[in-house]
Order: sequence, then C-alpha cells, then structure tokens
Amino acid sequence: MERIIVTAKFHTGHRQLGYPGKCKFVHGHTWQGKVMVSAEEFPRDDLDMSIDFGAIKNVMRFMDHKILISEQDTTFLDAGLFEPEGVVMLKGRGPSVENVAHYVFDGVVALIQKQYPGRGVRYTVAVTIQETENNTFIVEKAVTI
Repeated sequence: MERIIVTAKFHTGHRQLGYPGKCKFVHGHTWQGKVMVSAEEFPRDDLDMSIDFGAIKNVMRFMDHKILISEQDTTFLDAGLFEPEGVVMLKGRGPSVENVAHYVFDGVVALIQKQYPGRGVRYTVAVTIQETENNTFIVEKAVTI
C-alpha cells in the first residue's frame, strides 16, 4: 500500500443561514486541511512521480481568503456587491465543515481523474478538515479511476 499525505492551512469567511446562534453572522476561520490518498500502487508520470503534493494543496488553498457560500446565500452572488473571484460556491444547504470537506474530496478526485483517467486504480481518499481546534470533520471514500 502506498499513501500520500498533504496538509494545508487556508483562511475563509462564511455564515450559516438559518442557524439559531452566532454562526448566522459572517465570521472567519483558519482551517486546517489534511488529505490522504492511498492506493495499492500509484501510477507514475514521466518524472516518476505520482500525484503532485502542491496540486493537492491548491485544492484547499483555492478557498484561501474567500467567502464560502451555498446557492441559497444570494447576497454574495451579487457581482455588483462582491467580486465573483472571492466567492466559492459549495454544494449543500450551507458552508458547513462537512461541505468544505466534500468540496476538497471532490477536487482531489477530479485532480486524479484528470492526471490518470481510466486506469482502473482503486484509491482511498480521506479528507480531514479542522474548522476550529475543537471541531473536525472527516470524509473517507474509496473510488476507482
């Protein structure tokens, strides 16, 4: 078994629409992200490398210094008020830590699919996102690409 582990920090703002407490207000976090990709044996490129660590970090860092929203938060979708380049749309009903983890998971899977399409390799991708020092969410799934 081979495994790649990449960590990154990124800073974002978000709010939880409909939340009954203070998280309904725009606030920010310094998120800690960790991505682990495992396979029995990784394919290699012409440089004999598997998956570029920096490319995985960039999936997380793409969110750095941006506002995370869901499509229900139409305020931040108004290009007249907010620059579209500073907004990241997440799937789901809100920009929760769960949806941030799934965003990173989807981005890493897309990265592997682009680099090594149709190889039939079974990967296990685990994404750990720490929203605060006390709150962490992990998504781990097997995918065949």
